[in-house]
Amino acid sequence: MPGNTLDDLVTVMAALRTPVTGCPWDLEQTFATIAPYTIEEAYEVADAIQREDMPHLKEELGDLLLQVVYHSQLAQEQGAFALPDVIDGITRKMIRRHPHVFGDEAARSAGAAKGFWEKIKAGEKSAAGSGQQAAGILADVPVGMPGLTRAIKLQGKAAKVGFDWPDLGPVIAKVEEELAELKAEIAAGDKAKAAAEFGDLLFVMANVARHLEVDPEDALRAANAKFTRRFGRIEEKLAASGRTPAQSNLAEMDRMWDEAKAEERPGTAD
Repeated sequence: MPGNTLDDLVTVMAALRTPVTGCPWDLEQTFATIAPYTIEEAYEVADAIQREDMPHLKEELGDLLLQVVYHSQLAQEQGAFALPDVIDGITRKMIRRHPHVFGDEAARSAGAAKGFWEKIKAGEKSAAGSGQQAAGILADVPVGMPGLTRAIKLQGKAAKVGFDWPDLGPVIAKVEEELAELKAEIAAGDKAKAAAEFGDLLFVMANVARHLEVDPEDALRAANAKFTRRFGRIEEKLAASGRTPAQSNLAEMDRMWDEAKAEERPGTAD
C-alpha cells in the first residue's frame, strides 16, 4: 500500500513555498508561470493514455495532481481559496449535475435525458450571472485552449443554435474555397494575407473533423507519430551506411521514406 496521502503532498507543497526555508525556484512562481506546466502535464497524461502505458500514466497523473495542489497553494497564500474548497466545489458540481444518480426518486427514475447536462450548466451560469449583462454563446470557450480544440468548441456551440452546415459536402467545398484563397495570396506574395487565409483553412479543417466526429488533436498527434516513426527509419537506414540525414539528399531520403511506408503493415494511411 502507498504510504503517502494527498495531505502529505499538500504539506510538501506548503514547505516548498515557505519563505526562507523553502525552495527558491518554487517561491518565485506565480499562477502565470505555472500555467504552462499545467497544460504540459495534461498533454503528458493524454500521451500516456494514447500509448496505453499504465506505469507512465500513474506518474503523469501524479504530476497533474501536483499542478492542482500548486495552484491551490498559491491561492491559499492570497486568501482566495484552498485545496479543500476546490475539492468541495467539484464534488458539489458532480452531484448537482447528476440528479439521475444523486437526486430524489423522481429524478433518478427520469434518468439522463438527452441534453440534460447542457441544461444544468446553462442554469448554473444563469444563476451565477443574474444581474449581469448576458454573455454571448461563445464567451465561455477558453481562449487558452489549443487552437484546433477551441475551433471545434466554437463551431459546436454555434451549431447548437443552428449555425452549421447540414452535412459534410458544403464543408469540403469551403475547404476548397479557402485553399484557393490561400494559393492566391501566396501567388501575390502577401505573407500577412496568406497567414490569415492559412488560419481560415485550419479553422474549416477543424470543421471537417467535427463533422467526421474526429478529434483533430488526436488525428494530428497520430500524424506526428507516423512522421516520427518513418523519419526514424530513414535515420536508421542512413546510419547503417555510416551517414546522417545531413549527409544525404532529398531524393535519397524520399526513396527511403517510401520504403519505410512499404515496410508498415498493409492499409497504413499515407
